[in-house]
Amino acid sequence: MNAPASVTAADTAAPPLDAFQVIAAGDRLCATQGPQQAAALYQQWLAGSTSPLRHVVQFNLGVIYGQLQLHEQAEAAYRAAINSKPDFAQAWFNLGATVERLGRKEHALTIWQSMLDHPLVTPTHQKDLYLLVVNGMGRLLEEMRQYDRSEGQLFASLLAEPQQPKVIQHWVHLRQKQCSWPVFTPVPGLGQGEVLKATSPLAMLSASDDPGLQLATSIRFITEKVNLRVPRLAPEKGYRHEKLRIGFLSSDFCLHAVSLLTVELLELLDRDRFEVYGFCWSREDGSALRARVVQSFDHYVRIADLDDASAARAIREAEIDVVVDLQGITSGARPDIIAHKPAPVQITYLGFPGPTGHPGIDYVVADRFLIPDAERPFYTETPLYLPHVFQCSDRQRPVAPLPSRAQCGLPEDGFVFCSFNNNYKFTEEVFASWMRMLTAVPGSVLWLLADNPWSQASLTRRAGEHGVDPARLLFAPRVSPEQYLARYTAADLFLDAYPFNAGTTANDALWMGLPVLTRSGRTFASRMAGSLLTALDLPELITTTLADYEARAIDIATQPALHADLKQRLKAGRSQSPLFDMPRFVQDFGDAVERVAIRG
Repeated sequence: MNAPASVTAADTAAPPLDAFQVIAAGDRLCATQGPQQAAALYQQWLAGSTSPLRHVVQFNLGVIYGQLQLHEQAEAAYRAAINSKPDFAQAWFNLGATVERLGRKEHALTIWQSMLDHPLVTPTHQKDLYLLVVNGMGRLLEEMRQYDRSEGQLFASLLAEPQQPKVIQHWVHLRQKQCSWPVFTPVPGLGQGEVLKATSPLAMLSASDDPGLQLATSIRFITEKVNLRVPRLAPEKGYRHEKLRIGFLSSDFCLHAVSLLTVELLELLDRDRFEVYGFCWSREDGSALRARVVQSFDHYVRIADLDDASAARAIREAEIDVVVDLQGITSGARPDIIAHKPAPVQITYLGFPGPTGHPGIDYVVADRFLIPDAERPFYTETPLYLPHVFQCSDRQRPVAPLPSRAQCGLPEDGFVFCSFNNNYKFTEEVFASWMRMLTAVPGSVLWLLADNPWSQASLTRRAGEHGVDPARLLFAPRVSPEQYLARYTAADLFLDAYPFNAGTTANDALWMGLPVLTRSGRTFASRMAGSLLTALDLPELITTTLADYEARAIDIATQPALHADLKQRLKAGRSQSPLFDMPRFVQDFGDAVERVAIRG
């Protein structure tokens, strides 16, 4: 990179001996001519200077290279700065961030850990930089699914500075993922109310069955994270289209639970009534499911490379009548798109099982069991009621050959309880109930998902504390969707989580003929499985208290005739009930959307 021709003589004829002067000149160049010109100036100065402050200019050169996405050059610049001044803590931190961007995650962790080991930063010396280091390590370790180490770094961060809502949010969910109970363990300097206030909407679905608290959490999230002060894009009076244009939004048009449920809905929507668009920022996972979902759209629009405002304009330019957001406020969501109101009517569906708190969302797809009238005040959205059941299904989901119990690592005899929910849905109260079930049913086992080694260690330890042989807890590894579905046939009863019920998982179990025992509360998340069971006309599998949930499970496990009757009725329901009657569901869904659409 040559010296910029337009640099003034004062800048180039005799490079300033003062490092801060050259940095000031670089800042001027960056503002007027771009970062490339500033980088050239820094290089020229470094080539001719022996200043003891070379490390400052080398550091700034690294920053410029980072802005230019020249990460290898940035790494070299930061290393040069450290070579000039080995205790330059900020350069060490930036070096770690740069090698992470280059894909060397373990290397980044080693660099940051060395800053703590020497130490270059402490909670009392360069505290702000210390927090950057431990928070960066916590974030990266969580991405690498090293949950225990991540939690440790975030706890260290909170000990140094308790008032960090974003750190609290991740720390709480990490504890849920590891089944570290109680989740809300005391943190010096933080009250439980402050921890609850910082808990994410997703984590709150498992942490509390209070609908008011879930609503408040979502509203806080939207208020803090979403830019609501943007102009409305869609016309108030809608459009005059011969066919209603429905746009589905998601980052989960891939091998994901949302696509597993919605793919047949997308395929069967009546093309005489609707024109179907897919607005997607999903990963390209190469799966057959993704290919099937993409094929189901009349128009497939990839918006991964568009910012939120541009994505909203793309929806407006397509004159979408009704947006169906399949993301809500879950991971990967882009709620700022919805904030622009790119469609006259905007609906949330499936992605987030609770109130979004988003003022841009008009309706939430529901049924009368899922959101009874008494609970409607706890939603910012108006329920868009379907007559039978809120959840769609896929009758074409592939199933692998059915395995034997031995192939699943299960005992040939004895009752098999199972719960293949994500482990973060498990609570101390419900797990204790499961242990009492095992105690009451001799020879029974509990079959769980091998989610992560820390939750597995926690659960087996807790089993021992309840007087249950940890060997009676069996853990199934993650497998392909086809194998996952097939192994449901080796279990006897699915035990649902509370207050965050199974959604897709319950649908899968029921489709494979496995009875699901649930507990229903007042929240959306705690009523999902009950909705499915209501559609199947199996009210005996819906309980409303922990005592009834526990007693019903023991009755089913110890009364073969009762268990056989439930399985037989479930088998009949697969072909006769509204739950798996997709043509009827698609008709109901289309009718509901047309009912609320605004016609110009």
